[in-house]
Amino acid sequence: MFVIIGWVVVLGCVFGVFIAHGGNMGPILKALPWEMGMIGGATLGAFLVNNQMKVVKATVAGTLSCFKGSKYTKARYMALMALLYDILQKARKDGLMAIEKDVEEPDKSPLFQKYPEVGSDHHVVEFITDYLRMMVSGNLNPHEIESLMDSEIETHHNEAHAPVAAIQRVAGGLPAFGIVAAVLGVVKTMGSVGQPPAVLGAMIGSALVGTFLGILLAYAFAEPVAGLLEQKVEEGSKELQCIKTTLLASMQGYAPAIAIEFGRKVLYSTERPTFAELEGHVKGKK
Repeated sequence: MFVIIGWVVVLGCVFGVFIAHGGNMGPILKALPWEMGMIGGATLGAFLVNNQMKVVKATVAGTLSCFKGSKYTKARYMALMALLYDILQKARKDGLMAIEKDVEEPDKSPLFQKYPEVGSDHHVVEFITDYLRMMVSGNLNPHEIESLMDSEIETHHNEAHAPVAAIQRVAGGLPAFGIVAAVLGVVKTMGSVGQPPAVLGAMIGSALVGTFLGILLAYAFAEPVAGLLEQKVEEGSKELQCIKTTLLASMQGYAPAIAIEFGRKVLYSTERPTFAELEGHVKGKK
């Protein structure tokens, strides 16, 4: 929603001030379809050449996600930490083998079904169950598991960042494609040098629209989307770091209530629940 509002503000300010100062939208509107076709087509072709298909698909999905609000809310984090608390409390009370069935079949586990905000997220559930399975096996120490977690989080971050880098490269190329369109417009104008000044002026103005569009699309559309998507990537990594910190604290012998406090401290302050909020939520779900 805010993405659309931002774009409306950009276009309103740019073209509104242009018109208010006596600018004529006629030449821009006349040249717009052709310039957009040239710049957009060249950008799309370069984008496809520059990225593997998995990155192309991830970029499309990531761009669409920018039009939705963030799923990483305080309510989601409280559900996540309540889930971790319930699992760790069960393991502490009944032994690690008691959570084996929950780990092997999370889709049938009452613990995961109790928190659908988190239990429906396949990647988060897989991350939790993979390391709980290692804890149940008892073959790895906390330092080895921490190293594995760091490697997986880094891999997840790199994969999620690929669409960001792809859109940033598009933003970097758009002004150049705008210049290409402008140069071709000038070439066309030079071939009509015998025309009246009014005609030549219109042709030069049409050529300059290409440069204008390339810069506008780069810095008002592509670059901001890349920045927003990067923020979403950081939020996803922060959730995994919260899980990592909580599980490692449990492995080091801390009680579940203290372990989730370790995880709470990792979260960004804007979404981090207070100690009292988290304690009340956990107790309310027991």
